[in-house]
Amino acid sequence: MTPTALSTVFTAIPLQASAQSPNTQFVIAVVLGLLFAIGTFLVLRRDVVRVVWGIAIISQATNMYLVTMGGIAGSVPILAHGATPDPATVSNPLVQALVLTAIVIGFGTTAFALVLTYRVYEEHGTIDLAELGAAPPESGVSAMTDSSIDGPEATGDGEPVTDDDGDTDRHGGPAGSTEVADD
Repeated sequence: MTPTALSTVFTAIPLQASAQSPNTQFVIAVVLGLLFAIGTFLVLRRDVVRVVWGIAIISQATNMYLVTMGGIAGSVPILAHGATPDPATVSNPLVQALVLTAIVIGFGTTAFALVLTYRVYEEHGTIDLAELGAAPPESGVSAMTDSSIDGPEATGDGEPVTDDDGDTDRHGGPAGSTEVADD
């Protein structure tokens, strides 16, 4: 087939599944309702992973809703060489492009949220929201003390201490030594 004949075929054939009967509309409405219900159920759980998956399901249900409301009736929106399809019979490609972008962004956001969830699990040992909410709030200041900086023999007040040799020194080396040994 020549490109002109192919473009005529594509613009002349409407999508077979686009003829929405009342039965098809009912099925789509029920599926969308179930997806939103499942997503809402998961968002209300205490487990952070389930919350993330609930948000992902709700966003995909929204994408499906947008595509459905954008219209699945009409022919393929391909403009080929010299073919001028009737604008009333061509489906709008803008809705499909926006939903495709939303799917990609949603995938990235879901992956990021799951990585953050894994990091919360590593830090706190749990992903239960009730247990995470009951944890005492941190002041944002590091928990490092003078003893973790100066070594186990530090007093914590920043004053030098006397070690086993009788030297007063903060860092464990000979008193008054500031040189670094060459290896």
